[in-house]
Amino acid sequence: MLAKVNSSAVVGLDAVPVEVEVDIASGSLPSFTIVGLPDKAVEEAKDRVRSAIKNTGCDFPSKRITVNLAPADLPKEGPSYDLPIALGIIIASEQLKTDITDSLFMGELSLDGRLRHTNGVLPQVLLAKHKKLKRVFLPFVNAKEAGILKDIEVYPTPSLLTLYHHLQGIKIIEKQTYINFNNVFQDETFDFDMQDVKGQERAKRALEIAAAGSHNILLKGPPGAGKTLLARTLSSILPRLIFNEALEVTKIYSISGLLGKESLVIKRPFRSPHHTTSHIGLIGGGAMPKPGEISLAHRGVLFLDEFPEFPRHVLEALRQPMEDGTITISRSSGRINFPAKFMLIGAQNPCPCGYLGDLNHECKCTSSQIIRYQKRVSGPMLDRIDIHLDVPAVKVDKLTKEYKNIKIESSREIRKRVQKARNIQTKRFKSGNCLTKISSNAEMTNKDIKVFCELSNKCLSFLRKAVDKMHLSARSYHRVVKLSRTIADLEEAKNISPSHIAEALQYRPRMATI
Repeated sequence: MLAKVNSSAVVGLDAVPVEVEVDIASGSLPSFTIVGLPDKAVEEAKDRVRSAIKNTGCDFPSKRITVNLAPADLPKEGPSYDLPIALGIIIASEQLKTDITDSLFMGELSLDGRLRHTNGVLPQVLLAKHKKLKRVFLPFVNAKEAGILKDIEVYPTPSLLTLYHHLQGIKIIEKQTYINFNNVFQDETFDFDMQDVKGQERAKRALEIAAAGSHNILLKGPPGAGKTLLARTLSSILPRLIFNEALEVTKIYSISGLLGKESLVIKRPFRSPHHTTSHIGLIGGGAMPKPGEISLAHRGVLFLDEFPEFPRHVLEALRQPMEDGTITISRSSGRINFPAKFMLIGAQNPCPCGYLGDLNHECKCTSSQIIRYQKRVSGPMLDRIDIHLDVPAVKVDKLTKEYKNIKIESSREIRKRVQKARNIQTKRFKSGNCLTKISSNAEMTNKDIKVFCELSNKCLSFLRKAVDKMHLSARSYHRVVKLSRTIADLEEAKNISPSHIAEALQYRPRMATI
C-alpha cells in the first residue's frame, strides 16, 4: 500500500514542500530504502524509525519498504523527516486509517518514540500557513515557537504514540494556544547601561544618533578609553523590534539552532565575533549554506572589536551586504539569499601600540608601522561607515568624582528619544512613495533621499562647500545627508537645517598625524 505524508525542507531562510511517499511491497524480501537525495542524517532515520515504531507498540513490517522524499532533485538534510517517515510506514502497513491531507508533520524521533527539538520549525509552519494547510504536528518543545502565528492549528506532540492515539481518536492532543506578540514583551534588562559610563558625552551622543537611524559607527581611541563598554551599551538604547522584524530574526535563529527555550526573539541581536572568525563564519556559507554572523546580527548590532585585526578579505566581504542589506551565497546547486540589515560598530586603536595622539602616553610606533596598521582597513570600507568617532582616554577626575549633583542619563531615558525618532521614520516611510520596505534612515537609497531629505538652498550651499573642502565622495555625501536626517528626527524637526548637516560632518573621518 502507498501512503503520502506532507512535510517540508528548509532552503536558505524559507521552507519548501516535501512529500514523503512510503510504499510497502508484499511478497518481497525485507529491506528499507530512502531515496530523494537524503544526507547522512536522513539515511540514519531508518534505524531511529524502526526502533521508535517497535517501542510505540506498532508492528514494523518485514517487507520491502521504499521511502521517496519528493521532489527528488532537492537535497534533504537533518532528522526532521523521522516523524513523517514513521507515520507513513504505519499508514502504509494499514495499522492506521486517517485523513492527513490537510496536515504537515516534522520532528526527530528518539529510539523510544519521543520527539526531540528540531531546528527550522518556524519557516515550516509559515509554509503550512501559506499552503493553507489546517494542522501542523511538531515536537512539544518547539510548540511555543509556532504559537506566535495565527490562523493555523499547532499540535505539540510529545511522542509517536501520542500522535497515533490522536489520529485514532483515542486521546486528542490539545492545540497550542496563540501567543500574542504584545504580551511577550517584558521590561527588558541589560547588563550594560549608559548611566555606568563615566564621561564620554560626545561618544554617547554619537551612539544615540547611530541607534536612532541604524547607522554604522567606528570608535577609535587608546586602550582603556571605554570603546568596548560603549559598544555593549548600544543594545540598551536600541528601539524595540516590531513583529515583522522579530519574525525575521526568529526564523534565522530557528534554522541556526540558536533559538533555545525562547519562542520569539524580542531583543535586537548583538553579535561580537572574534577577529579570528573565518570568512564563512562571518558571511555564511558551507556545502549546505547556513547564516553567518552578519545574518545573525540582522536588525541588530554586529560588533567587530579590534577592527583592523580582522583579515582584509573578511572585512572586504562586508562591503556588499552593508550596502544591500542581504548576502547572496552561490553554490553549484543554486543561490541562497540571507537578510543582513545590521548596524556595524567597530572599535580600533589609532596605531599598533594604541597611543598615537595621546597626551599622557608616548607612541612608540614607527611611521611605517602606523601607516601599515591604518591601511589594514580599506578606504571603500571606511567610506561605508557613517560615524567616525575619536574616543579619548577618560580623565581620572571623572572616574573618581561622585556625580551627586550631576544627573547622568540612563539608557531608558535615551531609548525613549531613540524610539520616538524611529517612530517618525516608520511613519514617514509608510506614508511616502518609498520604493523599498525600509524602517530606518540608514536604509534609504539615493532615490529615497531625493524624496525624504529635501534640502534648502542654504543647506545645499553649505554642503557644496563641505564636499569641496573635505574631498567627500558621492557615497559620503549621501551618508552625510542621511545622518543629518536622523539628527533632525531626534530634534523632531520637519526639515534638515545647516546645524544638522554641520553635526553630521563632524563625524566624517580625519587623517591622524604621524
